[in-house]
Parts: sequence; C-alpha cells; structure tokens
Amino acid sequence: MWKRRGPRIQIKSAEQIELMRVAGLVVGRTLDRLREAVKPGVTTADLDRLAEESIRDQGGVPSFRGVPGPLMPFPAVICASVNDEIVHGIPRTDKVLRDGDVISIDCGAIVGGWHGDAAITVPVGEIAPELETLLMVTEESLWRGLAAGRAGGRLSDISHAIESYIRSQPHPGGRYGIVEGYGGHGIGTEMHMDPMVPNHGAAGQGPELVPGMALAVEPMVNLGTKGTRELHDGWTVVTADGRYSAHFEHSFAVTVDGPWVLTAVDGGRERIAELNSGQNRPKGEN
Repeated sequence: MWKRRGPRIQIKSAEQIELMRVAGLVVGRTLDRLREAVKPGVTTADLDRLAEESIRDQGGVPSFRGVPGPLMPFPAVICASVNDEIVHGIPRTDKVLRDGDVISIDCGAIVGGWHGDAAITVPVGEIAPELETLLMVTEESLWRGLAAGRAGGRLSDISHAIESYIRSQPHPGGRYGIVEGYGGHGIGTEMHMDPMVPNHGAAGQGPELVPGMALAVEPMVNLGTKGTRELHDGWTVVTADGRYSAHFEHSFAVTVDGPWVLTAVDGGRERIAELNSGQNRPKGEN
C-alpha cells in the first residue's frame, strides 16, 4: 500500500510484462505453499521462513524485508496479519495460529529487477460462517476489480467494481467496512509505484487504462466498521473496533486481450472471461 502525489505511471513493453509474469509466478506458487502450511499450532514466523525458502528456491529475492518504515525497516519476508490485523502484520515466533483464526498473508518477490505482489486470507481450521462469508466477499470483490481493468477504461472503474460488489452483499450487522487510506498501487521496477488504486469510488475517473500498465489490486474488508488504527510497531494496521478483517491481492497487467493476472498461477483469464461474459448477458438471463 502506498500514497504518492502526481501519478507518473510506468508503461511496460510486452517483453517486460513477460518478465513480470516470472516474478508473479514466484509469488503465486509461494502463496500456494503457504496456504497449505496454515494450520493450528503453526507460528507466523514458521510461515515467514517457508516463504523465504520458496522464493529463493525459485530464483527470486524477497521484496518486503528492509522496506523503510516510520520506526524501523520491515523485518520479515511476508506480512502476516491475524484476525483484527488488516495489513502489515509482522511475523513472530510467539504468534501461534489457533483454530478459528483467519490470517492474511501478503508476499512479494523480485526476479530480474521486476516485482510481483499478492495476498490471500486463509482460514485456520474451522471458522465461523460469518468469517467464511467475509473471505468469500473480499476475494470475489478482488476478481470483480480485476475484471474491470480493461484497456480503454479508467482507473476508478476498478475501484467502483470492488465497492459495488461488496455493497451488494448482505451483512448481518448492516454492511461491511471497506478500508480507506490503504489500497492497491502500480507495480513494476519498484513494488509501490503510481497510481494508487482505491477500493471505493465512482466509475469513469482517473487515468485511462492502457496496455503496458501493471497494477496491484487489493481490497481490505472489515466485518465491522471501516475504522483503522496503527500499532506501536509502526507497521501493523488493525480494525478500530477489534472485529476481523480480510485482505486479498493480485498483480495484473492491462493488455489488448484483457487483464492478465500475473500472480495467479493460471493467469486468471478464464475467471475474468466468465465475469465479463456475465456482465454482458441480457437482463434476466442466468
């Protein structure tokens, strides 16, 4: 997540996007390994060690460790955010996952100078039904945003698609909290680049989406209100009301053939085609 003034958007060649795909696959495969490793009794430090092993075994370099912060550089390979921690949680040896938890794992890698960045939220053992729904809504909102990332559109089309889907979903307490002040970003030769990609807003605004743009899209959705606060470590962001949160992310490239999800092992084309086909069906058609 990142904020910068005056968007200066890096446009990549087709060959450079192919190089970003290599980094994206390192991240996607690493998250697959981490998803399988999540279970009660595992510590977030265990997951951090596994992530570094996976990234380096594939020829990549972890990109999070050493990122400057207000109090200290980020000290780990992944962000591991548990339950009410929204993003930027620091892995610890004493942070033991328990049945009923949810954990957001955010992972980044560099290969040949190009970055990949993605995140998943994983249930630990059996979780409450309302948390299962929270994870489903958040992940689906990510895919709705990715599907809106078509050449010729506008940046805020992505934001609007995310918000519209979340707002359309029933919530036992009224509505989900869409986190503000944090969001997606451009990505390429740096992990965080212009433009910022909010998870809310009206469609048809902001820079035009053109082939060669690469963006990381990452909705963060709270079970309660949208309020946040930062812990004293200068990194971990938690919900203001202590209720649980979910976070999913993919990096994608705008191409003439549609969005290419660089951090999805299958490239995401089938899922995006399915969503866009559904949006184009006549009203009333299932």
